[in-house]
Amino acid sequence: MTNNASSPTMILIAGHWLGAWAWDQVLEHLTADGWRTIPMTLPGLDERDPERASRTLDDQATAIEQTMTQASASEAQPVVIVAHSGANAPVSLVLDQHPELVRRVVWVDSGPVASGSIFAPDAPEDLDEFPLPPFDALGEQASLEGLSTEALERFRARAVPEPGPVLRQQVKLTNDARLAVPTTLVCCSIPSAQVMELANSGHPMFAEVSNLDNVDLIDLPTGHWPMWSRPGDLAHILAAAATSPAN
Repeated sequence: MTNNASSPTMILIAGHWLGAWAWDQVLEHLTADGWRTIPMTLPGLDERDPERASRTLDDQATAIEQTMTQASASEAQPVVIVAHSGANAPVSLVLDQHPELVRRVVWVDSGPVASGSIFAPDAPEDLDEFPLPPFDALGEQASLEGLSTEALERFRARAVPEPGPVLRQQVKLTNDARLAVPTTLVCCSIPSAQVMELANSGHPMFAEVSNLDNVDLIDLPTGHWPMWSRPGDLAHILAAAATSPAN
């Protein structure tokens, strides 16, 4: 599907250790079809920032809000946010603060966090940053299925350590309007049926999903980084989600 002037801008935000570059292969497909996209590098993940290790979730949420506000104002319509993995915490904050700016949120092997969540509650206060772990350890936490040697080498070379404050900060949510934002879950390393089982059973990682008013689930079987393992398929799913009815 080719984009047109009435289609919303997609803001793409990757998870921990990643910047805008993580979406390069997906953008090749979206740009070829005429989509307006804004891939973001969140505060704390820009290796050129000398203060990056002190950046917080609030800093990240503010950056997303500013990008959304500019995009929605220039086009006079809300945006579509695409959030992968650990981007779920700052994006959940933004949805809580400005649900009116979001036409749809697409969670890529991710989902909204619940109020009170902390990514690493046991992280010591003196932890300045958390670098990308060895792949054998990372693979025990998140599936590396589908990633080529080249993709892994690029991941290792370009990954930026995650700021300690981001990992320790508690997410505080107060606005139930966030639950009404139309939502798409792209389920990769965990099938959608299992995601809903976990959500309905109250699993802390997925409990917020059961509170959503309007949610679509799409299976894209692969590992946790589908922007590298299945970029064309992911681009197709994002384009379809972005043009789905808002209500």
